[in-house]
Amino acid sequence: MNSIERIYFYAAINGFLVVVFGAFGAHGLESVLSEASLETWDTAVLYHMFHVVALLAAGILCYLLPASKSFNRAAYAFQLGILLFSGSLYLLALTDITALAFITPVGGLAFLTGWGLLIYGLIRKSLKSS
Repeated sequence: MNSIERIYFYAAINGFLVVVFGAFGAHGLESVLSEASLETWDTAVLYHMFHVVALLAAGILCYLLPASKSFNRAAYAFQLGILLFSGSLYLLALTDITALAFITPVGGLAFLTGWGLLIYGLIRKSLKSS
């Protein structure tokens, strides 16, 4: 599996999981979790979904502009962000282990890194084209 195929594979798995987690939160956890924990769960689902779309965008950019390593790196940053940011929030909502909240900002930094790499790659491509 090449890197573009791997990015699409990650996006597909995460797309599947975010629908499962969203449905589980809406239908399976509403009577189990507190309102605050459900809000935490919903935040995890929201950011998870946004970054599934970001993974797909990074994959498309990798395909269209294969010479740029920035888009590939962005995809891996988004994947790491999903694991750390959304993953820590899912676990926090289910377990109330507050120490997990210290992982969440690291995932946020991974998301920011991914977006920054997309911006960098697009600016660099734009400057080369002009």
